[in-house]
Amino acid sequence: MNKVNKIVYMGLLIALEVILTRFLSIQTLIVRIGFGFLPIAAAGIMFGPIFAGMIAAIADILGIIIFPKGAYFPGFTLSAFVSGLIYGALLWKNSMSVVRTAMAVGLIIVFVDLIMNTYWLTIITGKAAQILLAPRLIKSAIMFPIQTILIYTLWRTVNKLEFIPKLYKL
Repeated sequence: MNKVNKIVYMGLLIALEVILTRFLSIQTLIVRIGFGFLPIAAAGIMFGPIFAGMIAAIADILGIIIFPKGAYFPGFTLSAFVSGLIYGALLWKNSMSVVRTAMAVGLIIVFVDLIMNTYWLTIITGKAAQILLAPRLIKSAIMFPIQTILIYTLWRTVNKLEFIPKLYKL
């Protein structure tokens, strides 16, 4: 894939993440349910951990600049970057499997969503982590199989597309 194509795909994934996260999600103060994880997972599959992390961080920053909902907090940008790293580390240039996809989703749910983001929310809201954790655990339990299935389906679809080079083995 040449540099121009790579930049175009990255820009499209950033735009998709911003749209899916800012417009097509349900958001409360402590929980967000949406599909913004799909473009970041696609970035991890197509470009690897560093680029997927950068795409996630850039999308987070652009999303808060273009569609602000409160003050900017850099912890969430760090969480987005770590999510991209995890997707890229587990999905890039590896064989497709539901187990590998579930591992990536599980790591992100535990370390990013439940630990990092809950900590950032305790800093922002001043509420105890135990209060914030209960609804976040329920959301994570519901979203785990949904994310796993959607990302695995995306992975299979990306692999079948002829205009995207095969970057990993089947």
